[in-house]
Amino acid sequence: MGAAMSDGCFAMFGPPDPRIRELQKCKEELKDFIQKRSCHPILLRLAWHDSGTYDQRLDNFPARGGATGSIRFDPEMNSAANAGMSKALDFLAKFAEKYPYVSWGDLIQLAAATAIECAGGPVIDMRYGRVAVGSEPEQQQQQQQQQVGVEAAARQLRMIFSEKLGFTDQEIVALAGARTIGRAFKERGGSCSFGYGDHSAGCGIAGGAAWTRNWLTFDNSYFTNHMDAMEDDDLLWLPMDASLQADAGFKPTFELYARDQAIFFRDYAKAHKKLSELGSKFEPAEGIKIQ
Repeated sequence: MGAAMSDGCFAMFGPPDPRIRELQKCKEELKDFIQKRSCHPILLRLAWHDSGTYDQRLDNFPARGGATGSIRFDPEMNSAANAGMSKALDFLAKFAEKYPYVSWGDLIQLAAATAIECAGGPVIDMRYGRVAVGSEPEQQQQQQQQQVGVEAAARQLRMIFSEKLGFTDQEIVALAGARTIGRAFKERGGSCSFGYGDHSAGCGIAGGAAWTRNWLTFDNSYFTNHMDAMEDDDLLWLPMDASLQADAGFKPTFELYARDQAIFFRDYAKAHKKLSELGSKFEPAEGIKIQ
C-alpha cells in the first residue's frame, strides 16, 4: 500500500524521510561545535529574532513573519535589532551546506534548542519540517529596544510579546529567564554601556555585560540572583528586568521560578517551543520529530 506524495511533501510510506537522519546528525555536530565555541547565547538570540518578526494579526505565509529563516536576508539581517547576528549565521553556514535537507528555518531553531540543552537547560520537544523562505518577505521589521522606565517596560513587553506574538504574562516571564545565558554589548544595542573588549576575554569574545555570573549555564539564577545584578555594576539589570519583578501580572511567576527551577524548566521548554513555531509552515503539516 502506498500514499500519494503531495507537492513539496515526503510520502507517508516508502523511503525514510532523509531530513530525519540529517537533523539527527546535524544536532550531534552542533553539540560539539557549540561547546567548543561557547556560542550558546548568540545562536539562541538568532532563533528568537527569526521568530520575533511574527505578527499574529497577519494571516498569510510568509508575510506574517516568524521562524522561516528570513533573518538571513537583507534588510532584516542589517536592521539595528540584529546587530552582530551575521556572526551566528556564519557559524551555521557550514551546517547548511553539509546538510542540504535541513532547511534554514529548521537549522536556526535546531541550533537554539541544542544550545539550551548544552548549557544545562531542558530538552525541548521540538518540531521540524519548516519551509524556509527564499527571500525576505515584506513584513514589519523588529525595532531596536529602547531604554524605558519600569512601568513603560511592562507595557512594551506586552505590546510585543502579547499583542504581536501571542504570549501570556506567564510565558513572557518564562522566556525572560533565558537571560541566564548570554551577554549584551554596546555595539549590539543601547541597553549596555560595555562594548567589545571592555572586560577580560574569559569564554568567547571579551567585553559586554551579563545578567548572571555563570552566563553559559542555563538555570534559574536570573530569578534567584537578581539582587546581585541590581547591586553589581558589572552585571545587567534593566528596566525590563525590573518590570518582571515589580509588575502585578509578572511578579508571581518571577517569584515562583526563583523558588522552583524544575517548574521554570518545564514552562520555559513549552514557551520556547511555541516561539520556535511562530509563523512556520511545516511539511508535512504535523511536522517531524527527531527524538
